[in-house]
Amino acid sequence: MSELRDGGLVVGFDLDMTLVDSAEGIAATVTAALADFGHVTTAQEVWALNGVPLEQTMTALAPGIDAAAAARRYRELYPRLGVPAIRLLPGALDALAAVKRSGGTTVIVSTKVERAVRLVVEAVGLRVDAVAGGLFAQAKGGYLREVGAHVYVGDHPGDVLAARAAGATSVAVATGPHPASALAAAGAD
Repeated sequence: MSELRDGGLVVGFDLDMTLVDSAEGIAATVTAALADFGHVTTAQEVWALNGVPLEQTMTALAPGIDAAAAARRYRELYPRLGVPAIRLLPGALDALAAVKRSGGTTVIVSTKVERAVRLVVEAVGLRVDAVAGGLFAQAKGGYLREVGAHVYVGDHPGDVLAARAAGATSVAVATGPHPASALAAAGAD
C-alpha cells in the first residue's frame, strides 16, 4: 500500500450509509436470503444491524441459523437484489472531489466484502484510489494505518473505533442507524 503514501492527505470512507444509501438493497437481500432458510425478518430489523459483519447480522436475525451458509446466499443474491437499489447519498461525490482537489487520496474501507464493494462503486460511479472490503472496526483501522490515512469518515461506532485504531481523525455522519449522540459517545472527533 506504499503507493498511497505520497505525503498528501489520505481520507478513508466507509461505503454503506456513508457514501451510498444501501439500506433498501441490503434489507431486500437479507430478507430474501433468510427466507431461503425459512426465516422471516423486516427491513426495520435489518436496519438496526446495518454496518455489522454479515455473519453476525444473520445470527442476530435468525439465531441458530448456519450463518456462513446464509451469508453465502446473501452474496449470491446481492448483485441482483441489492446493487440496483443503491443510491449515492447527498454530498458523497462532493466529499470525494474535495479530497482530490486538495491533492489527496481517497480510499473506501468497508465491512462489505471487496467484490461487493467494487460492484457498488462501479454501479454508482464512484472514483476512488483504493478499495478494501471485509473489514470491521479495528481491522479497518489496521488497513487505514497501513495506507497512512489521516481521516476516516463513517456512520457506525465501529468506524470510530477504526479511526482510533489507525490514529486518524474520526469524522462521523449520522446517516445510518446510529444517531450523532451515539457516534460522539463512541469518540468521534
